[in-house]
Amino acid sequence: MFNSSSITQFLLLPFTDTRELQLLHFWLFLGIYLAALLGNGLIITTIAWDQHLHTPMYFFLLNLALLDLGFISTIEKSMANSLWDTRAISYTGCAAQIFFFFFCATAEYSLLTIMSYDHYVAICKPLHYGTLLGSRACVHMAAAAWATGFLYALLHTANTFSLPLCKGNALDQFFCEIPQILKLSCSDTYLRELGILVVSCCLAFMCFISIMVSYVQIFRAVLRIPSEQGRHKAFSTFLPHLAVVSLFISTGIFAHLKPPSFSSTSTDLVVSVLYSVLPPAVNPLIYSMRNQELKDALCKIIYKCFLE
Repeated sequence: MFNSSSITQFLLLPFTDTRELQLLHFWLFLGIYLAALLGNGLIITTIAWDQHLHTPMYFFLLNLALLDLGFISTIEKSMANSLWDTRAISYTGCAAQIFFFFFCATAEYSLLTIMSYDHYVAICKPLHYGTLLGSRACVHMAAAAWATGFLYALLHTANTFSLPLCKGNALDQFFCEIPQILKLSCSDTYLRELGILVVSCCLAFMCFISIMVSYVQIFRAVLRIPSEQGRHKAFSTFLPHLAVVSLFISTGIFAHLKPPSFSSTSTDLVVSVLYSVLPPAVNPLIYSMRNQELKDALCKIIYKCFLE
């Protein structure tokens, strides 16, 4: 029997027991992680350097890139475990991993909701854009997204690790995850966490409805634009964001609401990779491919750094 006071570490689920495949997992995740660092780092540097990109849309994109860097950093422990052939993560490290995962995920979802509103105002109410999305309003909205993520993560982490644990210390996941911690609880107090999750789902659904309403209005406005060039420019403005939102929401929903018949250890591992690793790595690619202003600014930086 275990109790929470005697647990000093948790044992994470390895991707494989074969040493060669463990090293393959390390190098594969390292490549994805470095690609995400490079892509998001370039977005942050480009927006910070180019004065022409100091607009609300790019300000929110810079915040999104920062959150993506924190989000994908949650896989670092899994990479280290594969490299050193171990499963252990400390009790404190597990709590920190859960906190930062929820912090970045919640703040990113809040920020994506704000960005959908930004696109709605830009396309549907362009004459009021400067009034509704001034610099002070943008800073306040971004701060609200970060604060929401912090408070939400703090609430979840404190509530989860206040539960008594007596069913071992092995987690059926390659990183610390709240549902896996709840399985180790020996008390009915886990209902508190379930209650918080229900409230969280309601809030997430409200954000989802807000995003959908914004894009329904955007599509209606874009289809009324008479010129084909105008419609193309409008679509190129918000389609990358819509793709990022769809990727983030679809992977998260499938991970947490998939039917029990689809639930298995291998499936859970693959799905967890999809929603924890794929969005932060793919987001820079989606934005850079569809955003000509961002590509032009990046080319200027490269020219200035290497060719002058």
